[in-house]
Amino acid sequence: MAALDRAVPPGHMGSMLIQTEPTPNPATLKFLPGETVMTAGTRDFASPEEAEASPLAEAIFSTGDVEGVFFGRDFISVTAAPTVEWRDLKPQVLGVLLDHFSSGAPLFKAGTAAGISIDSEEMGDDPADAEIVAQIRELIDTRVRPAVAQDGGDIVYRGFQKGTVYLALQGACSGCPSSTMTLKQGIEGLLKHYVPEVESVEAV
Repeated sequence: MAALDRAVPPGHMGSMLIQTEPTPNPATLKFLPGETVMTAGTRDFASPEEAEASPLAEAIFSTGDVEGVFFGRDFISVTAAPTVEWRDLKPQVLGVLLDHFSSGAPLFKAGTAAGISIDSEEMGDDPADAEIVAQIRELIDTRVRPAVAQDGGDIVYRGFQKGTVYLALQGACSGCPSSTMTLKQGIEGLLKHYVPEVESVEAV
């Protein structure tokens, strides 16, 4: 596991330390505030428009050098825009996070959906496949997602059709050079081993 990088930006004398960890995606850095971020589910923001639901995500995007923010259970992953150097961006993001967590501000604006519903973008499975789908979901939740969270991302089930499992990659996994290999070799191999009906895994 990569060494943790503890940082308190200049001007912040608070006792809170936010740790950072690299992820397999060089453009994405994982920030650990040392407290729960999402009590349930995860939330992925791929644009400033999507980030309007969360003052924290909005503030991170407002640095102007960010193209993705992801909230996990106890971490926030931030994806830098192409050509942006983390040594320039990191102090800005740390400042935003420290301000947010020290102020006790809400994570989401009133009236917006706090966590994305896992089912919100599903394709609709064949009821005849219910038992297979239940097995696939359980494997993803117990074996895949905890490992992916370590890397600052999430993988969400989207559907099972004609032997193919469709998954959505979020956070550090989205756009990560090694994610295709992880999906094809790691996850596909795991699902095929336990669920013979699975023929392939595709990202959506």
